[in-house]
Amino acid sequence: MGRVSRRAPIQPVDPRHPQPRHIRRAASVLQDGGIVSYPTDTYYALGCDVFQKRAMERLALLKRRDVKKPFAFLCADLGEVAKYAIVSNENFRLMRRLLPGPYTFVLDATRLVPRTALTRQRQVGVRVPDAPVATALARALGRPLATTSASLPGEEPLIDAVDIQEHLGHGIDLILDGGVTLNEPSTVLDLTGPAPVVLRQGKGRLEGVVA
Repeated sequence: MGRVSRRAPIQPVDPRHPQPRHIRRAASVLQDGGIVSYPTDTYYALGCDVFQKRAMERLALLKRRDVKKPFAFLCADLGEVAKYAIVSNENFRLMRRLLPGPYTFVLDATRLVPRTALTRQRQVGVRVPDAPVATALARALGRPLATTSASLPGEEPLIDAVDIQEHLGHGIDLILDGGVTLNEPSTVLDLTGPAPVVLRQGKGRLEGVVA
């Protein structure tokens, strides 16, 4: 008999009011070193526990990227961001105005960030999406997720749970299906200098944010 390929199960979930039992199941998968796919306010993401080195290595292998290239952090709220990134009063006011939302902020990292998640400049990218499933997952885990788009190099991010199961299901452990999402990246802002710098223009608005 031929070998049957393993594919991650799909768990339907309410995208605005996620069922606690489904979130607990996904958090348990993360705690066990697994990889979960979930909807965000931009597109579907892949995530793992940022403090589990083997999970991070699995995620990098699945994405076909250098293990030394760090993933962004997905945090439950701005309070959690402040544990892992150095946030000035001015940047805190800016982020409080924009979050939760479709932004990734590059900030200097605190000592709590594991070395495997740091850039050479000791910086970290952080997200607090306007996506109740994603933030509930980070809150249930009790620490940030390493997060990245559900896509392969050179291909568009996947926007449907069934497509994720088909193309990436062999390398992940659970898919939280919140319906079809938009295929639009987050706006990336570098806040490590004297003024915000746009590294990537995406879904997030920039009026009043940069000069």
